[in-house]
Amino acid sequence: MSQVARFAWTALYWNVAVVLWGAYVRATGSGAGCGNRWPSCDGDIVGASADGQTIVEFTHRVTSVISLLMVTGLVVWCWRVTKKGDWARYSAVLAAALLANEALLGAALVLLKHVGNDQCAGRILFLCLHFGNTLLLLATLSLTANWLSNGIRSLSLIGKWGQVNFIGLGLLATMVTGITGSVTALADTLFPSTSLAFSLAQDFSSRSPAFLRVRLLHPAVATIAACYVLWLSGEAQPGETDSHDLQSLLSRFSSCRSSLA
Repeated sequence: MSQVARFAWTALYWNVAVVLWGAYVRATGSGAGCGNRWPSCDGDIVGASADGQTIVEFTHRVTSVISLLMVTGLVVWCWRVTKKGDWARYSAVLAAALLANEALLGAALVLLKHVGNDQCAGRILFLCLHFGNTLLLLATLSLTANWLSNGIRSLSLIGKWGQVNFIGLGLLATMVTGITGSVTALADTLFPSTSLAFSLAQDFSSRSPAFLRVRLLHPAVATIAACYVLWLSGEAQPGETDSHDLQSLLSRFSSCRSSLA
């Protein structure tokens, strides 16, 4: 594996860690740890007077800056070692654009005070946009690392749009599952339940906040998406395992298209 490919995988793993730390920020209610200032922080981050939530939020911002530097370096490196038409360089650029958008959405959450115990509908909207952008970012970084690793950096989709749409539906279902899951996790944080029965009573109560009523979507969407993905896996023909590029993936699902016709 080339050095640029190793760096691409490192950038992917780092971004996964940043996303997990962001989930920890939400779970601990530390999103307002730095007040409504961004990117600076209006709380103490060192010393005996440092607040725990401030440290957690500021650490998340620092790791996000490191992520931005790594992805920017990946873009420059890709353009130096690849040639025109290589998909790796374009996916790296797209990853950089998505990461910049990720930072802007995160800033909007802080500046609009959609953190802490905020329960307005705007928080749900920005949360969905933020997590959807996160999934796309990780996807583009994964494609970049994969293309740089296997040496096959070009792909023709002409004449295969049926397979692309077919697979895209599964990817969309997975994304919707993740987005509804993030909203559900936030609802669980804002309105903790002491038991399953109490949680169900909250979900079906007409007096419950919008967060709790939206929470009902996640198990239904997750079940449908899981069944669809499992069905795809069962219908896919077992092909050769020595090819890991997207072209091989499309060919493996070609039989699924005919079964749906």
